[in-house]
Amino acid sequence: MYDVQGNLKTVLGRLPSDVRLVAISKYHPADYIMAAYEEGQRVFGESHEQEIREKHASLPKDIEWHFIGHLQTNKVKYIVPYISMIEAVDSLKLLREIQKQAQKVDRVVKVLLELHIAEEATKYGLSLDDCRSLLAGGEWREMPNVQICGLMMMASNTDDEAQISREFDTAAAFFDEVKQQYFADEPHFCERSWGMSNDFAIAVQHRSTMVRIGTMIFGPRVY
Repeated sequence: MYDVQGNLKTVLGRLPSDVRLVAISKYHPADYIMAAYEEGQRVFGESHEQEIREKHASLPKDIEWHFIGHLQTNKVKYIVPYISMIEAVDSLKLLREIQKQAQKVDRVVKVLLELHIAEEATKYGLSLDDCRSLLAGGEWREMPNVQICGLMMMASNTDDEAQISREFDTAAAFFDEVKQQYFADEPHFCERSWGMSNDFAIAVQHRSTMVRIGTMIFGPRVY
């Protein structure tokens, strides 16, 4: 078996105490997740509704499951009963569906708004102006079953560390703008989810509070 526990210790050893680790377990077997769990890890990230449902059913109930991929509205109802956080809300339509389904099961679901800052057209997310428009519209204020807890983004997949740093800085500055304008009195709006296996060291220097790391812990994905 891959040395999940050793890798996890290495990663945690490189993270400041105020940065949380979301261990990205998608495409990895349940025994890998259990190895990390036994080492104390409780937050895991998945991006496929059926896979996360199966894992939730068979693994310890105190695991916090984060949905990290692009979420289709027709899949929301399946994960809302148990998901801890949906990290990639990229439209008002999706936010409405989360509210609708969360209300049905009498839960408040935590979400992050996903920003598209990277220079890659393939990435999902709201432009900064689209995010401003969504928040200015105010409909989210009428969603008691949704709690917006911060922002999430992915930097460009590049070796140019200066570019990655600029993108993280853009996200951090935008977080401050949104916090001041809409969530100044809301302590739950505090999460800045950026940084993955290849750039988390840069991310923590640019005010990330939550990093999403999979390969460094679990090894290559098992498809």
